[in-house]
Amino acid sequence: MSLTDAARTCLTSKFATFSGRARRAEYWWFSVLYMGAAAVIVGVAFAIEAPLLSVFLLPFIVPMLSVSVRRLHDTGRSGWRMLIALIPAVGPVLYLLGMTVDSTPGTNQYGPSPKTADQPVG
Repeated sequence: MSLTDAARTCLTSKFATFSGRARRAEYWWFSVLYMGAAAVIVGVAFAIEAPLLSVFLLPFIVPMLSVSVRRLHDTGRSGWRMLIALIPAVGPVLYLLGMTVDSTPGTNQYGPSPKTADQPVG
């Protein structure tokens, strides 16, 4: 999955889809887009006015949360596990490590593996 594919998937077809699974590539490419957009918006907000930051980042929050939940589902974990990032100091590290784990092979309780769905047959 490319950056444009991840952006298209997360911002259109799966904008607020918290069920199912998301591959590592989809999560990380959308994270790059989210952080890039945040960096640009922060620069513009400081140049113009700070309250604009929340207005422009708001449309990206729901897709970022949904792709994070689907990524956790892909590793066989509940989306509530995302709350581990709220633990001071070690929480964000544990959260990021959890996002780097490979997919659960085959079907798990959250659905079929998107990894096998993306591979060509034959």
